[in-house]
Amino acid sequence: MVSIMSASSGAKVPWHLWVVGSVGLLWNAFGCIDYTMTALQGEVWLRQMGMTDAQITSYEAMPAWMTAVWAIGVWGAMLGTVLLLLRKKLAVPVFVISLIAYVGSLVYAYALSDQAATMPDGTWIMQAVILVGCLFFVLYSRMMAQRGLLR
Repeated sequence: MVSIMSASSGAKVPWHLWVVGSVGLLWNAFGCIDYTMTALQGEVWLRQMGMTDAQITSYEAMPAWMTAVWAIGVWGAMLGTVLLLLRKKLAVPVFVISLIAYVGSLVYAYALSDQAATMPDGTWIMQAVILVGCLFFVLYSRMMAQRGLLR
């Protein structure tokens, strides 16, 4: 396996950590951009993203705690990625918290509100992809920590 040396600890850092971290930055950037633009531009941004009147109404009916859950999910994922690239063990619990927040948003959408009913057909596919991504980052960071690559 190709690896590079870390200047600080001498431990071999696998090339895939940098690839996963870089892809993670790009992957998580969209969630952060979406959250920020929704907060700054509200309905204008949501319409630009193709949301219908029913979807916007459902979004606007979200309680404040759900907005906090969304923020924890997206910003936690970005923080976890930065911590992974910095090779910090703290990446693991931060990714776990982000995953829990994402699962909380799914519970809200499918069990606690009518949000799922307003979603386009096939939305569940993207939600499943996001869930798999969240799980991947938790498992990958945990694996890197167990191998002693995160300090």
